[in-house]
Amino acid sequence: MTNASPRPPSASREDRRVLAGALAGTTIEWYDFFIYAQAAGLVFAPHFFGPVNERAPGLATLISLATIGISFLFRPLGAVVAGRFGDRIGRKRMLVLTLLLMGAATTLIGLLPTYGRIGLAAPVALILLRILQGFSAGGEWGGAALLSVEHAPRGRRGWYGAFPQIGVPIGLILATGVLWAVDAATTEGQFLAWGWRVPFLLSVALIAVGYLIRRAVEESPVFRELEERTRTSSAPLRDLFRGESRNVVLSALIFIANNAAGYLLIAYFIGYGTGVLGLPRSSVLPATVVGAAGWLVFTLLAGALSDRIGRVRTFQIGYAALFAWMVPLFLLMDTRDIGLFTVAVLVMSVGLGLSYGPMSALYAEMFPASVRYSGAAIGYALGAVLGGAFAPMIAEALMQSTGSGLSVGAYIMVLCAVSGAAVSMVKEPKDTDLGDTRRTPV
Repeated sequence: MTNASPRPPSASREDRRVLAGALAGTTIEWYDFFIYAQAAGLVFAPHFFGPVNERAPGLATLISLATIGISFLFRPLGAVVAGRFGDRIGRKRMLVLTLLLMGAATTLIGLLPTYGRIGLAAPVALILLRILQGFSAGGEWGGAALLSVEHAPRGRRGWYGAFPQIGVPIGLILATGVLWAVDAATTEGQFLAWGWRVPFLLSVALIAVGYLIRRAVEESPVFRELEERTRTSSAPLRDLFRGESRNVVLSALIFIANNAAGYLLIAYFIGYGTGVLGLPRSSVLPATVVGAAGWLVFTLLAGALSDRIGRVRTFQIGYAALFAWMVPLFLLMDTRDIGLFTVAVLVMSVGLGLSYGPMSALYAEMFPASVRYSGAAIGYALGAVLGGAFAPMIAEALMQSTGSGLSVGAYIMVLCAVSGAAVSMVKEPKDTDLGDTRRTPV
C-alpha cells in the first residue's frame, strides 16, 4: 500500500494546452483511420473489388475487411521510425509529421477512382494509401501518450494519459456521426456513388485544425531534461531491445484483447447488425455512437481510477468485465431488437474503457526516458497487429463458418485471458520517476 500523498496540483495553462493538443490530434488521426474501417464494411467491396463481389459477395467482404488489417502490419514500422526520431528530436515534431501524413492519405482515398474506372490500379492504390495510414498511426499514439503523461504531475498521470486514449472513441463517434449524417442526407444510390467519399474529404479541414493546435504545444519537459542532462541515444532501438525486450513483449500482449474487442465495435458490429441481423443502417450507426460514448466515459474514469488503485488492478478489472460480457453480448444482439443491440454494445464499453484508460500511463512508466517513445510505440503497434489487425476479418470468417456470433465471443474471451495474464506479470509501476533512465523492473 502506498503512503498518502498531498493532493496533486491542478493543471496549468500549458498542461491544458498539451492535453488539448494530444486529444485533438489523436481524435483526428483516429477519425481518419476509422472512416476507412467503416467504409470497408459498407462500400469498398463493390467499388474496389468489383469482379470478386459479382461472383462471391461474402469473399469480397472478407477481402475488404482484410485491407483494414494490412495497414496494421506497417504500424510497427511507423512505430520504429517515429520512436527512433521521437527519442532523438522530440515528441512534438513527430506528432505534427504523423498528423499530416495521415491526413494526406485519407484525403487521397476520398479522391480515388474505383475499379470500374481504372481497373486493378484502384485496389492497389487503396491498399497503398491504407498502408500510409497504418504507418502514421504506428507513430501517433506513442508520441501523444508520452507528451501527456510526461507533462503530468505525479499522482495524476493516469488522468492525463487518458486524454489521448479518449481520442479513439471520440474519433469513432465523429467518424460514425459523419457517416450517419451523409447516409441520412443521401439516397442509397447517392451514398454508394459519391456520398461515402464526403467523410474522407472532410479530413482536410480537420487536419488543418489539428496542425495549428499541435504547433502551439511545448515539448515534453522530460525530453527537454533528458536533452540537457545527457546525449540522447544514437541507437534507441538497439538500446530498447537490449534492455527492455521483456517489457516490449508484455506491452504488446497487454493490448491485444482490448484492440480486438475495440475493432469489433469500430468495424464489425455495423456490418453484423445490417448484414447478418437485418437491422437498418440508420439504427445500427446510432447504436455504435452510443457504444463509443460509453467507451469515452469509462476510459476517462479508468485513467483516474488507475491513479488511485493502480494501473495493473484497473486493467485486470477491465479484462474480467470484457471476458464476462462476451456471451451475453451476442445473445442480446441476436434478438434483432435494436434497443437490446444498443444495450449490448454500451455494456461492452465498460470493459473496453477500463482496459484502455490506464494504458498511456502504464506504458510510460514501464520504459526509461531514453527509449520510452520507441518502447511504448512499438509495444502498442505490435499489440495492434496481434489484436485488432484482422479481428473484423476473423470475426466474419468465424460467423460464416459457424453461423453463430458466440464463436466470435469465444475468440475475444481467449484474447482477454492472454492479455489479463500479461498485465498481471507487470510489477505495479504507478508513480515511478519518469526522468529516470534506468531500467524499470517488471
